[in-house]
Amino acid sequence: MSAILTVDYQTNPAQYKHITLSFEGEIATLAININEDAGIRPGYKLKLNSYDLGVDIELHDALQRIRFEHPEVRSVVVTSLKDRVFCSGANIFMLGVSTHGWKVNFCKFTNETRNGIEDSSKHDGLKFVAALNGACAGGGYELALACDDIVLVDDRSSAVSLPEVPLLGVLPGTGGLTRVTDKRHVRHDLADIFCTSVEGVRGQKAVDWRLVDAVAKPAVFKDVVKERATKLASGSNRPAPSAVAQGVTLTALNRTIAADAVTYTHVTVEIDRAKRQAVFTVRAPATAQPTDIAGIQAAGVNWWPLQMVRELDDAILHMRTNELELGTWVLKTSGDAAAVLACDATLLAHKDHWLVRETIGHLRRTLARMDVSSRSLFALIEEGSCFAGTLAELAFCADRAYMLALPDDAAKAPALQLSEMNFGFLPMVNDQTRLQRRFYEEVPAMEAARGAIGKALDADAALALGLVTAAPDDIDWADEIRLALEERASMSPDALTGLEANLRFAQKENMATRIFGRLTAWQNWIFQRPNAVGEKGALKVYGKGEKVQFDMNRV
Repeated sequence: MSAILTVDYQTNPAQYKHITLSFEGEIATLAININEDAGIRPGYKLKLNSYDLGVDIELHDALQRIRFEHPEVRSVVVTSLKDRVFCSGANIFMLGVSTHGWKVNFCKFTNETRNGIEDSSKHDGLKFVAALNGACAGGGYELALACDDIVLVDDRSSAVSLPEVPLLGVLPGTGGLTRVTDKRHVRHDLADIFCTSVEGVRGQKAVDWRLVDAVAKPAVFKDVVKERATKLASGSNRPAPSAVAQGVTLTALNRTIAADAVTYTHVTVEIDRAKRQAVFTVRAPATAQPTDIAGIQAAGVNWWPLQMVRELDDAILHMRTNELELGTWVLKTSGDAAAVLACDATLLAHKDHWLVRETIGHLRRTLARMDVSSRSLFALIEEGSCFAGTLAELAFCADRAYMLALPDDAAKAPALQLSEMNFGFLPMVNDQTRLQRRFYEEVPAMEAARGAIGKALDADAALALGLVTAAPDDIDWADEIRLALEERASMSPDALTGLEANLRFAQKENMATRIFGRLTAWQNWIFQRPNAVGEKGALKVYGKGEKVQFDMNRV
């Protein structure tokens, strides 16, 4: 195993240390009550509802529980159980003792969880109200910014703030700057004042500056929050509580972690440390899958699309956090393509049912997690592959896709097959499909790809349509793949990360891409500068009673 602390992204409410879930009809309450002595790593205390990766793992799990186990929930109130404090953001002492790589993975996962809140609001009818019952700073305000509606208690002391620049010499790392402008439309000069002051903004001024949507006196705070959550719930397309929809319990994944492999029911990751690569294999369903809602609900957590995507998501997170030196991920599939396409047909036929819609949402968010992972992605379409429909998205996620050509053995030749799932249901974070990204939305190429729906494309046909990178025959296959992977492994991981991020998101920009791209690039740079992490940098001296010493040269 990797030498760093192994992080497990699997948890459940019985194991939570920091979050409490409660339910009242169509409204769920996600309450933060962070145990300061239960950090995921030693060396700091999580005071004032400050968080670390362990807290965010619980937050992510809690959101999944609400999505799948409580279909009656239409709006979620995010609040705190601590008196006069909502959340003070990422724990500063944790940041001060963490490696750069840990900080990057922490910020990335936190960003994805915040983006997931907005994704559920946009696509799946789950709305969010941030009930700020006390001081709300840094990453705490960034969590609030991800919600649809923000209510701040008007107690003459509680304020919202993004104090990272004046206090720590860094930037808000989970989208704060971008959401303040792109989402909240805070005027840029007011945003400049807000983001360079420690004390923040409170009361009606916070409403006037568009930093929050409403303020309420302590005596009526809970009533105002409930009223606004109920109003948001009224516009949701999730089942009404009276519909008695049956939720799906998210049981623990069947997972085995060995020294050089991570194995699930439908997903396997094989590790080759000498080559610094991991091979992900996603398997098609091996048994008949339900085609109607009754059957899907009976299958529940074992329904192939849901079980497979839960496993793939966990595998991505495990490998991304715990195996930093494995810079190349090779993506493979195996099994019956017809079984995958049959599941796609079921997803499409019942796309408006809450459980199917949430499963598509999970697929969308997991594939987006693959897109933003800082790893080289190579897809290998070989004999026995099933890159069809939803699983074909793995090939389109890849930086390169190689497809084996077997012109003399059509029976064994792999095929690539498209379905309607490839045309709008699983977009990247920039709202483009991967095919639109691939072809720069050029009409002839897109129409040709759509015209291939339902066809089993061999290597030559897939290459002609531009769906794969290269199509070596069986004589050249082994050498060409070996050389491509060896060449990739020899290059600078830093340069590759920058290259891949630029090329994967080459055309369309939106708030999410700016959060992942522009802001995180700036933050990564700032987090390595002496002004932040040097011996007299802001993160190092915070809380020690020492004065920060900045290098005042602008770079």
